Amino acid sequence: MNLLFLNSLEKRVSEERTINAQVSIGESQGSWYVGWQETKSDGRQVQESWFEGQGWEDMLTAFRQNLFTKQCEGFKPVLEAAMLPEITALDRKTVRIQLLAYYSEIHANEELYEKLRQWRLKQASRESKAPFLVATNRLLRMVCVYLPHTLDELKQLPGMGMNKSNAYGMELLSMTQQHERSTPFPLDWVEDQVNPAEFNVWLEQEKGRKRKLQENKQEIRSKLLEAITRGDGLDALREQTQLERRDLLLWIEELDKEGYDMESYIEAVLHEVPEEEQALAWTAFEQKGDRYLKPILQAVYDPEALKGKEMDRIYEWLRALRMKYRRVHAEQAIEAV
Repeated sequence: MNLLFLNSLEKRVSEERTINAQVSIGESQGSWYVGWQETKSDGRQVQESWFEGQGWEDMLTAFRQNLFTKQCEGFKPVLEAAMLPEITALDRKTVRIQLLAYYSEIHANEELYEKLRQWRLKQASRESKAPFLVATNRLLRMVCVYLPHTLDELKQLPGMGMNKSNAYGMELLSMTQQHERSTPFPLDWVEDQVNPAEFNVWLEQEKGRKRKLQENKQEIRSKLLEAITRGDGLDALREQTQLERRDLLLWIEELDKEGYDMESYIEAVLHEVPEEEQALAWTAFEQKGDRYLKPILQAVYDPEALKGKEMDRIYEWLRALRMKYRRVHAEQAIEAV
């Protein structure tokens, strides 16, 4: 057998004692082998066969799943740089983040999660952001399961950095502090509450979900580019992609950044907007910049004028006008060179 990969791992069981192990990958006549050898505390050497077969992807899956299990048990690679490229991210920090996410999903607090989702939608609308930029679903699930009661605890959740905690921390805490919790911070106890085998199954499902999500994005992108070539209108785009108006405009904005001609779609959005309002917004872009839309909104409408209006529609045409504004200024910059 040709030995293609070998690395040592160790698990500290006390200040004076560690358990040593090795993981290896070998090949013989087109057949792959993955093995684990562990020296027990009593000196016995125990060997485990993780995989025997010809499938490269199957071999890597078995390797990753079993190695995750061992890492969850406390084993750490002696030489991180010697690990295969596919598993260089399997450090303790990555494992811990995944463990926290997994635990929060299987212990979901759906009532509070829905309340947090509604808060996120309103916040995203106020800031003219996509909801996931305010907070991801994963972060909201961790908030509603671990129930931080202080800013320091909130910052311990992966994805809740300094900027997010400063911007949204007090609002989130006003909701979580209404709930009693049965688990403490820090969250070191989570690892002991997770079944490694079930955790590995979830990890593989997550990988499949992400692959499917990426495939769906590629499909939507292809449909949009085909529709652009045909000159289809906005209504046709919505029907073909099954996207909400806001999401469709986000896609159009992304394609516009990539250099595709989206002028007809921009003008279609702006067609029903009074020219006076567009002029006010254009002036506001020149004076306040085009990074944030809320200052532009405030320059065009006073609070009384916003009563009864659909905020999502207003932000739609402001986003479309911003695309037009950026394109015009980019062309002017090129001409000035």
